[in-house]
Amino acid sequence: MDTFKDFSISNQLQYAIEDLGFEKPTPIQAKAFSVILSGKDMVGIAQTGTGKTFAYMLPILQELKFSKQIHPRVLIMVPTRELVLQVTEEIEKLGKYLNIRVISVYGGANINTQRQAVAQGADIIVATPGRLYDLVLSRSLQLKSIKKLVIDEVDIMLDLGFRFQLTNIFELLPNRRQNIMFSATMTDDVNALIQDFFIAPKTVSIAISGTPLDNISQYCYAVPNFYTKANLLLNLLSDKELFNKVLVFTSNKKSADRLFEVLEEHFGYEIAVIHSNKTQNYRIRSIENFNKEKIRVLVTTDVMSRGLHIDNISHVVNFDTPSFPENYMHRIGRTGRAEQEGTSFLFYTEKEQEAKKAIEDLMDMEISRIDFPEEVEISTRLTPSEQPKDTEPRSAYKKRDESLGSGFHEKKEKNKKVNLGGSYQRTIAKKYKKPRTKGDKNYNKRNKKK
Repeated sequence: MDTFKDFSISNQLQYAIEDLGFEKPTPIQAKAFSVILSGKDMVGIAQTGTGKTFAYMLPILQELKFSKQIHPRVLIMVPTRELVLQVTEEIEKLGKYLNIRVISVYGGANINTQRQAVAQGADIIVATPGRLYDLVLSRSLQLKSIKKLVIDEVDIMLDLGFRFQLTNIFELLPNRRQNIMFSATMTDDVNALIQDFFIAPKTVSIAISGTPLDNISQYCYAVPNFYTKANLLLNLLSDKELFNKVLVFTSNKKSADRLFEVLEEHFGYEIAVIHSNKTQNYRIRSIENFNKEKIRVLVTTDVMSRGLHIDNISHVVNFDTPSFPENYMHRIGRTGRAEQEGTSFLFYTEKEQEAKKAIEDLMDMEISRIDFPEEVEISTRLTPSEQPKDTEPRSAYKKRDESLGSGFHEKKEKNKKVNLGGSYQRTIAKKYKKPRTKGDKNYNKRNKKK
């Protein structure tokens, strides 16, 4: 299909697509449309940034007829709160000229507000598995009318530990339904889920996991430690015209906060940081400001590496080399979207060399190395995890100085006393030869007569 006009869709959907300025469908959109429309179960394997949301929503909205029923007919599950809001927004854009009701359900927000919204009725529910399961358990939401189930970014959903909720939600859904799953990577866990709950699914694969996007230029720097990486990043970000919208990935929340402190000293309000410890409102506001280019640099963890649609990112910086090579693919996929040019940088230490090699093996290519700039200061300051550990045996520094003499001393006289028991044991027991007991009435009588 060369254009969206070749799709068998209603005029209302065509008008919405024209308003959005889309002309040609992406490969995943072209291949998935007829499969989903046929009603078969489908597994889509496609890289992030390839238009997966529209790939499943176009055929679903084409078939979704107007209804006043309260219980939803379409359930879409995604791994993060940000993705829930993004997918809801995309559906509303695509369904601009349709009479559809879409509700977002996610953790970190007031559950009572969501209960009230669900009670009003909905056609489509977009949810994270945890909050959805809570609403179903409390009987605020019923899934008996679900005809189509979509699970997006299923591999990261399983990585985040949602297997329990997913399995239980599957059990509560009607048997007669269409299952649609999208994933950037095909892991053993994903395969197991497909085997357990899908019926003869059709696989639509667009790109092999690990295939780098052609329009992204990739470079790397060998850097000795964290604070030298920070100095290098400061040097790069000083060119505000070139580095106008930068996404910086760190390996964990502590690293993100530590880097944010360094960058904030130099760039102030141009910087924001996002990770799972930040409040929902702060996260949403930061993403909105980054999208509107009110902030120039966003420091984050892998929570932002999947699914989120942010336009015109000029550079992606892998401040820490990811342990899993697939995560590198998801990270750099944030730039170079919609056939635009993008650039990514990878900073790696000696300890991270093995992880870098795994990334290059996955892509079957070497990342171009750039010499470390002479003007950048090599820091001697180390983070707690980088500081050398004392390998000296514990016994070596616990050994006692013999010149101090014995570590023991004689007890004082008052502490030498031995517990001889009460007066009963010392006197009465001795007098009567054996202990006198309350219950031995005959013994007591005999002794009285004497």
